[in-house]
Amino acid sequence: MELMQNGVIRITAAEPLNGTFRIVAIGKDCDSCALACIAAPASAIKPSHGGRKHLEVTKNPRKRPPQPLVGKLIWTTVTKLEKLSAEAQVLQVDLLNDSRYYNIKPRPMDDSASKEFEEKDGDPYENEDHKARCLAMAIFLDIEGLQEQLLKTRSLAGLVEAAKTESGRAACTIYKYFSLLCRYGFEESSLIDRYFRSGARGISRPCDPGGRKKAGRWTNKQRKHYAETQKILPPEQPGICTDWQALILAGDALIQCPKPDYPDRAQMILDSHFFTQCKEVDGCLVPIPLPKGAYPSRRQIARFLERQTDRLVRLAQSTTEGHMTRAKRGLKARSWKGVPGPGHTYAIDSSVGDVYLRSTVNRAWFVGRPIVYIVVDVWSTAIVGFHVCLSGPSWATAKLAIFSAAAPPSLMGELWHYVPIMSLHPSPTLSYYLWCDRGEYLSKGAKQFGVELEVHLQYMPPYRPDLRGINEVLHRVAKNKIFLFVPGAIDARRPEYELKHFNPKEGVLTVPEFATYLYIIFTLYNLNADRSKRLDTNMLQAGVFPSPAGLWSYGHAIGAGVQRATTLPQLITSLLPGDRTAIITRSGVNFAGLDYSCPQIEEEQWTAYARNFGRSEIPALNFPGTVSRIWTPNPSGNGLLDLQLSDFTRATRFQTLDDVMDAFYFGSLNNADYEHRRVVLNNQLGQISKLIISQAEALTNETLSFPQEIPNVTKARKIEVEKNAGLHPSTVIGDEAKIEESDHAHIAMMNKILGRMSHAKVSHH
Repeated sequence: MELMQNGVIRITAAEPLNGTFRIVAIGKDCDSCALACIAAPASAIKPSHGGRKHLEVTKNPRKRPPQPLVGKLIWTTVTKLEKLSAEAQVLQVDLLNDSRYYNIKPRPMDDSASKEFEEKDGDPYENEDHKARCLAMAIFLDIEGLQEQLLKTRSLAGLVEAAKTESGRAACTIYKYFSLLCRYGFEESSLIDRYFRSGARGISRPCDPGGRKKAGRWTNKQRKHYAETQKILPPEQPGICTDWQALILAGDALIQCPKPDYPDRAQMILDSHFFTQCKEVDGCLVPIPLPKGAYPSRRQIARFLERQTDRLVRLAQSTTEGHMTRAKRGLKARSWKGVPGPGHTYAIDSSVGDVYLRSTVNRAWFVGRPIVYIVVDVWSTAIVGFHVCLSGPSWATAKLAIFSAAAPPSLMGELWHYVPIMSLHPSPTLSYYLWCDRGEYLSKGAKQFGVELEVHLQYMPPYRPDLRGINEVLHRVAKNKIFLFVPGAIDARRPEYELKHFNPKEGVLTVPEFATYLYIIFTLYNLNADRSKRLDTNMLQAGVFPSPAGLWSYGHAIGAGVQRATTLPQLITSLLPGDRTAIITRSGVNFAGLDYSCPQIEEEQWTAYARNFGRSEIPALNFPGTVSRIWTPNPSGNGLLDLQLSDFTRATRFQTLDDVMDAFYFGSLNNADYEHRRVVLNNQLGQISKLIISQAEALTNETLSFPQEIPNVTKARKIEVEKNAGLHPSTVIGDEAKIEESDHAHIAMMNKILGRMSHAKVSHH
């Protein structure tokens, strides 16, 4: 062990070298060393001689005794210390002083003293007493001079006399300062004022009877009385005594959190623990008011509780435990703690959209406010998927948002009818971990999804949005954008009453249009959101653009990103609703009352089989956001068949399944009225047809009652034709050649008219 001046060592040898010492001076060439004992061993403490203890308790107990002086020098040889060190009887000690000793400038005594500090050349003045101490002990702070003088004279007398002459202070003061240097080290910071050891702040000073009087400014009544009589008037309200302190604490402990404001809180304490005298009135106990000065004032109670309780504890008492944990607790980590890179962990959350939407079937219909799911990558805070629906929240709708995050962007663009923008490169895939709500986590479908696709599901405690990271913030960002620019949007979170609009008639967007608008908002967020505080030195050196998309690309570029190869048929069968069926009919594949087809169906003649051998059912998977396509397993090959909506069906590909079902349901509301109208029309027209038949029968019977010549069917038909053409029947009967000429003339006339019409169309075009 290396021995050096100002070092602290512990010697475990026999007396007198036993204890903790500071090396004041050391000279290896003269084999001499001066030590100052700063802590004697426990065996050196003198035992008590016994005797009776003093039982008298004074009103003003003695102050804390001062520290003993430790400046007595013990001389020994360096050879002896090195020998003890070789025998492991000398240990090096690291003496850690109070934090106040390590300040560059001495700390002020209290807040009032800090106000007296002025500035000069940008640095505050040192404490004058400390500065004077340093000047008085300058000869001792000169390490080389101190060591040379001590090794030469082996005495402190000359140094003390020089310091006494230089500073004008007494020798006892110099020895006291030297004791501080020996105890805390030969540095200027060892000479700072130690007013913090006086016990001034934080010490209780109760005003018990016969003891300390009430402190503080006199009241106006006391000042007026003293000015008139030159006598001190006792205060009407005494100070808080020890008994009052105990009663206040006991009464406050009975008040449950969140505690009320101090006026009500103080009154509850007074009612429970001070107003204890009661009288009986009509069989009921009524508390008797106490005289003035027999109980603490509400201001005294508030001040005592504020002084007695830490500020953070008072804050926790003013609110609930859950709110304190969510919004007031100290932050311990970041939301991406434990996440190695982008694509590893996703978080999903749902919220009610603050906008009213309309139906795609009829824009006059309102479909209410949508449910919006957002899937965000925890590491890069990028939005990787979303879903808009009119039902939920549930696992059935949550897995559609997961499907949108893992499916190819081109497919999602076709389903929602928008042009995809490649904001995230590479495209997101399925993650290994998924943070969700407790409702989705406990569903059987979620467990099956985790087993099939090897995704570990984790859920956050309910009613703890502070643990859900960026998801809640993204919902707020989206709602703020919607509220500013979308007609029919609302914002119930704003405190301004004028901004809380709930007029559904102002809504103009449908579900697909709203999904497209959200896609633009989320793409803009991925590309432009400021993540400057998220960049570390390596990212700054690599020139990463401070946005979620920039973090996403950087994480994958350095190999920290996670990508999973999951086929599209596997995503469709695992995440899209699979409990529905389609019917093969002679006109195509019918799903939800709509016709679908694909080239393979026409080649394999599914409709012909259905027409000749009857209908059959097949499983169908659909994306509820659109009716433009469905999927079914390929019975004659691999993968899934992509069935497109037929052009001759009853819906358009821009409509959602909810809108189509609403339209069909709305159309069925008047089925009874339609049936009634059919019955009434059939009855009315049936009566008219029966009347026509009866009249025709009567006229026919009347004609047949007269004898006449009846021509054959051919002649009768020609007579009827000529009659309709305006010719007399006699000409027809007399000359059949004229009938044929009239037929040819009629045909020629009609051809001439058609020729003129065709010529007119050609000329027009």
